[in-house]
Amino acid sequence: MNAKPHKQSMSELKLRRLTEHNQRLREDLERPRVRVSEASQSLITYCKSTRDYLVPSVWGPVDKREDPYAPSGGGCTCTAM
Repeated sequence: MNAKPHKQSMSELKLRRLTEHNQRLREDLERPRVRVSEASQSLITYCKSTRDYLVPSVWGPVDKREDPYAPSGGGCTCTAM
C-alpha cells in the first residue's frame, strides 16, 4: 500500500488557482461603486463645510479652547531616569 498523500497534478493546481482568482474577481464586481464626479463633489462639499484647524489662513484664528491640536496647559509630566 502507498502511504504517501495524494499529490495534486499541475493541472489541478492551475484549476484551483484559476477558481480562486475567479472568486476574487466576482467579489470585486459585487463591491459598490461611486462615480468619480460624485466622489469629487462629496469631497469638495466636505472640505468646504468642515473647519480645518490646521489651516488658519483659510478658516481664521482658532480659540485655544476649540483647538484640538493646541498643547495642553499641564505640560509634560514625564520623568527622566
